[in-house]
Amino acid sequence: MKKANNKKKKSKKVYIDDGSTIADMSNLRAQGLRGSGTRRRASFREQFRTYISAVKLMFLPMLAVLGIIALAFLLVYFML
Repeated sequence: MKKANNKKKKSKKVYIDDGSTIADMSNLRAQGLRGSGTRRRASFREQFRTYISAVKLMFLPMLAVLGIIALAFLLVYFML
């Protein structure tokens, strides 16, 4: 006798393409996506704010990487 296949089927995720690129973060805020569904070009001020927020997020990791590079350089320098 065959056993009945009672496994639940997983539903597939559906992704909807809105036509924006991955690098376009001008539609994001700290709370999430803006409510308007219309597509418009971000103003220069919004683009600048997005740039500044991205730089703020990358500043500490950049310092950490520079510190690691400096330590590696000093380690090699003192070994020679």
